[in-house]
Amino acid sequence: MSADSAAPTQDPPFWRTKPLTAMTRPEWESLCDHCGRCCLHKIEDADTGQVLYTEVACRMLDLGSCGCSDYAGRQRHVPDCVELTPEFVKELTWLPSTCAYRLLSEGRALAWWHPLESGDPDTVHRAGISVRGRVVPESRAELLDYHVVSWPE
Repeated sequence: MSADSAAPTQDPPFWRTKPLTAMTRPEWESLCDHCGRCCLHKIEDADTGQVLYTEVACRMLDLGSCGCSDYAGRQRHVPDCVELTPEFVKELTWLPSTCAYRLLSEGRALAWWHPLESGDPDTVHRAGISVRGRVVPESRAELLDYHVVSWPE
């Protein structure tokens, strides 16, 4: 094989080269790994500001896919649902350390199990990162204080 017939080089994927603010809407949305961790109810200590995760899932979270059951209309159902934007990500200190938005905003790489890296949307579940099989539906949790967990981090 001659040097002229060498395999063409591939450009690096967008998430390794583009800043979050330069991504298209589809690129931005594809960063979500559907782990469901950001859809867990959290408790913030008023004195310390510490955020505690619970095992209680938002009522809009599909517990099988770990995606929102009405993503486009979620704020009609849950008015305080936070819309992630490139400008807002750095302020959201409660985003899990595994979150692609957080990782990329901090200049870090995506994990091997992220669907963009693995090419498989199920690796996030097989790697034990998602909330699948680990959460309580909002309708079955009365007091969040009884459902605090440490596993999201």
